[in-house]
Amino acid sequence: MKIDPKKIKVLAVDDDPGSRELLQTILESHGYQVVTATTGKEGLNIVQGVPVDLVMTDLRMPGMDGLAFLKAIHQSLPALSVIITTAHASIDSAVEATKLGAYGYITKPVTSERVLHLVRRAIEEQQLRQENLYLRRQLEERHQFANIIGKAPRMQEIFRLVEDLEKSESTVLIQGTTGTGKELIAKALHFHSPRRDRSFVAVNCGGLTETLLESELFGHLRGAFTGAISTKRGLFREADGGTLFLDEISETSPTMQVKLLRAIQEGEVKPVGGEQSVKVDVRIIAATNQDLGQAMAAGRFRPDLYYRLNVIVVGLPDLKDRREDIPLLTTHFLGIYNQRQKKEIRDIAPEALALLLDYEWPGNVRELENCIERAVVLARGEMIQAENLPRGLHQTTTERSLTFNVGTPLDVLERKALLATLQDVNGNKTTAARLLGISQRTLYRKIKGYGLDRLLHENKMPESA
Repeated sequence: MKIDPKKIKVLAVDDDPGSRELLQTILESHGYQVVTATTGKEGLNIVQGVPVDLVMTDLRMPGMDGLAFLKAIHQSLPALSVIITTAHASIDSAVEATKLGAYGYITKPVTSERVLHLVRRAIEEQQLRQENLYLRRQLEERHQFANIIGKAPRMQEIFRLVEDLEKSESTVLIQGTTGTGKELIAKALHFHSPRRDRSFVAVNCGGLTETLLESELFGHLRGAFTGAISTKRGLFREADGGTLFLDEISETSPTMQVKLLRAIQEGEVKPVGGEQSVKVDVRIIAATNQDLGQAMAAGRFRPDLYYRLNVIVVGLPDLKDRREDIPLLTTHFLGIYNQRQKKEIRDIAPEALALLLDYEWPGNVRELENCIERAVVLARGEMIQAENLPRGLHQTTTERSLTFNVGTPLDVLERKALLATLQDVNGNKTTAARLLGISQRTLYRKIKGYGLDRLLHENKMPESA
């Protein structure tokens, strides 16, 4: 880590003028900014009024001594590093100060080499802590539930389940088709768990051969196989204390399933080419786009591994089954790609939104995101138009026909046509009104007039526009 001394301010506190001036000379000669104080009380006033990056203080001073000064600093500024300077006669007190939170101590007479080494190390570690805290906060903010979009009842159930698991370290199995957001939910589970301060490590089990996957997960020793030019720790060890996300777990071979079961069950891994197992403490979150129960019944997945993974199950719905979330997701992605593309598109035209609502979304949320990114790039005005969307969205869904006997009353024809259309679009009234060529107000009036609102409710069909 590169440190610019010109940006670092050190407070040197010592009642002895010679010692204080020596510290100041050493530090300033190497570019550090230095402020000084002669007593602990004066030093405390400085740190409370002026931003400093590090404190160096003598242990024995009249009035407020170094220990009292240290305690006072840590009460108001617990992250500020403090280095104690002390005579040989007070080493025991310096050790006590270290136990109380001092970064370290230097015995007098101080040397330039020792001072600069300890100061640099203290600043590096303090900056590293600050960076880690910043990254952790960013990750926590990134994985807040507010950033996982969904007002559909099924998504709200998932959010409640993840919240219920906040203090749990149980194994979780996430099931959902491609593009439904399995890794996003896995990260939310991790960053709202007791392991949030440790690593989240992900691997796509379906993207590697069996040999490469074994090496990736468990590590290998140098020379274990052709091309193993150095020792590798493996992802289980990288995730030690944290969470390992095994995506597409259903794609693993029977042999790999046995090895995974042992690693999860015994809490230890053996690197390829090694003889000794290594203990690991890892929470497992697995995901699959298949039904593991069916895969087990078909003999493609080991029952013992299935039951080891099947502790808590999260089933993610397809986007077509939560169409009421499409406008929310569209607005979310519009904001993201406005920023990335440096555009100011404020909305999406009703005709374009109707196309999004009417589409089946085989690629789920991921496909919708790609669609909005494309539209933002191509849009010329302040609004996404229908022509900005991919050609495939302009194709209507599979048409269904209704058969009526001659002489069927018109009100019966209209009621059946309304009901069939609503069922075909999963209750989406915006799309239904567009297909029927009537306004949404007229549609609502007819739904109520024919008593379809009660029927729609009983069928639990989505009613959001």
